[in-house]
Amino acid sequence: MMLSEQIIIFIQIVLIDLVLAGDNAIIIGMVASQFPAEQRKKIIFWGIGGAVVLRIILTLLTAYLLQIKGLRLIGGLALLYIVYKLYVDVIKKQLDEHQNIKVDNSSFFKAISTVLIADFTMSLDNVLGVAGAAKDHYFLLVFGLLLSIAIMAVGATLISGWIKKYRWIAWLGLIAILVVAIELIYTDLKLFL
Repeated sequence: MMLSEQIIIFIQIVLIDLVLAGDNAIIIGMVASQFPAEQRKKIIFWGIGGAVVLRIILTLLTAYLLQIKGLRLIGGLALLYIVYKLYVDVIKKQLDEHQNIKVDNSSFFKAISTVLIADFTMSLDNVLGVAGAAKDHYFLLVFGLLLSIAIMAVGATLISGWIKKYRWIAWLGLIAILVVAIELIYTDLKLFL
């Protein structure tokens, strides 16, 4: 009986990570796609690095975080801001005829900050989801943390390349992030109503 429960928890963690770490990868990939290859690698590195640090910290604080009402609402609102920034920085820029715009260092650092804000929101959601599924199985909680990091690393690199080739993927990414933001806000608003 114990083994079957762990298998079910394992499957839940994999599914949660595929969805939620995938969202992190989408944001990192969308932001990185707007930069030359060398800067793209740096944005992906710092984005994933930030997500790793945040996930470790948030995993340690999960028991406390699960009790805070309004945290998902704040995260959802932060993601709405990210959706707006991505629309302006990625989608609108793609619609512009001037694709060969030089990127200065300030926009590179803005890209890193956009990714880190999104990382916090998405990492919180991912850790809460995995911790809720893992219950007292700490080995599975650590596994979920490592799996989400691997998914982000592979996903962000793939997505940033795809967005460079197929511009319509940016719209799909934007919609996916918007859905997560609305779900976060709705989940907390239900608690208050």
